[in-house]
Amino acid sequence: MSNNTLTRRQFLPAGLALGGMVMSAGPAVAADAPASAPAGLSTAPTSMSALSPRLTMHAIDIFHGSPGAAMPVEFSMMDGGAYKPLKSFETNKGGRTDEPLLVGESYRAGRYEVLLHVAEYFERLGEKLPNPSFLSKVPLRFVIRNPAERIHLAILFTPWSYSYYRGS
Repeated sequence: MSNNTLTRRQFLPAGLALGGMVMSAGPAVAADAPASAPAGLSTAPTSMSALSPRLTMHAIDIFHGSPGAAMPVEFSMMDGGAYKPLKSFETNKGGRTDEPLLVGESYRAGRYEVLLHVAEYFERLGEKLPNPSFLSKVPLRFVIRNPAERIHLAILFTPWSYSYYRGS
């Protein structure tokens, strides 16, 4: 009788071997795609087509595994070589904003910054972190090229790291 159960010591090498096999197979690219173009979307998905173009965000506290509720945020736009404040707010209990950051006439092409007050957020929660904290304020800078598209910033953060990506 064959035993197909992996022990803890066998699990990591098996996973690495499986990952290596997937990586060696190469990326899946459409036959008609140009050789230099990355596979994937070239425009924003239309899954939210009922909504007008807008900029939204969602702060996700992956340290606690919860929405980043009451995260202090400053939102700015590049103007004349410097970021000019547009609004300051705290995220709602879902880690989002109550209203889009930009919508309608305010939603236009340009360079923007979302500044997260990470240290203040974790201090409010009573986390015992080094002083000074590793991350204090995290600037997320991005460009809106086409204000006809919907952009959603999904932001993942801990006291020691962060990442963000463009969603739709």
